[in-house]
Amino acid sequence: MRDPVTGFVYPPGWIAKCTDPAGLARVGQGFAVLTASGTVLLRGNTTGTTAAAACKAAVLSLDRGIDRVSVRLPCGLVAEVPVTARAGRAFAKKYSGDYPSDVTAGIEFVATAVPAPEGIRLVPGAGIGRFVRDTPRYKKGAPAISEAPLACILAGMEEALAGTGRAGATVTLEIPAGERVGNLTLNPKIGVKGGISVLGTTGLVEPWDDHLEESVQARVAGAENPVITTGRVGLRYSRLLFPDREVVLAGGKIKEALAAAGGSVVLCGLPALILKYIEPDILVRTGYATVEELAASPDFKKIAGRALLAYKARSPQVRVVLVNRDGEIIGESP
Repeated sequence: MRDPVTGFVYPPGWIAKCTDPAGLARVGQGFAVLTASGTVLLRGNTTGTTAAAACKAAVLSLDRGIDRVSVRLPCGLVAEVPVTARAGRAFAKKYSGDYPSDVTAGIEFVATAVPAPEGIRLVPGAGIGRFVRDTPRYKKGAPAISEAPLACILAGMEEALAGTGRAGATVTLEIPAGERVGNLTLNPKIGVKGGISVLGTTGLVEPWDDHLEESVQARVAGAENPVITTGRVGLRYSRLLFPDREVVLAGGKIKEALAAAGGSVVLCGLPALILKYIEPDILVRTGYATVEELAASPDFKKIAGRALLAYKARSPQVRVVLVNRDGEIIGESP
């Protein structure tokens, strides 16, 4: 059985331990994951998926009441999302799956659609965070909606518009509790204020951080010269850079994953989590608020190189490879 989201092939022994046929079916569909113990854990929906569902439902409900919509996720799967939508106004709640530490769990998204002369237009409203300074990817004042979920939202609106036969629609998206919940996230530290971010590279929330430590450690321990990565971008490029090695997505559990490795190991991915792990104070006195800002600066090579050199001296068995979002290697252990 292969995970449709990550491509990971589940070991037969894991499958044999599973006593939940319905859950195992969800694993095969990509909406759940299987651990080494045979336990099935459900993936949740990202803020991007929830936003897309609300916006699509709002447009569809200009013609009729809607209680469920299908959303094609950035990872290619199609998710069915419960909504409540009537007369152009839709409500969708974020489903967290088996990730109870998700501070945005249950938060409500409200989308309001009105007919327009032509085309679609998304208006980010209250509760969606905005950048308070320029960043490498976003300008000051821009809404904190990343590229993959924005494309998902717009595609859903287009699909809904085609279903209604209308010429156009404008949708205002709001998150009533967004500002309060946004203060509980990392947004204030990265320069996003006024709400939460609309995110989701795959469209699904992984239950890694709280639940999958056992399976991550088991996979690392059972692999010869494993590659540990921290996120979806890193997973993609790690597989391209190291096609003959087992790549393990560890999320924020870098320390635990490295501890499980019995010999040499590669730590590969975007620089943010990795550099903060190998050098927690890397931004101190640099003038940069985030690692992403540092990575886009002319100071990156020198600062990151110094951190990589020091870490290599402490952990000679770990090779660190930093990549950008285009897959280019921008830093590597000496």
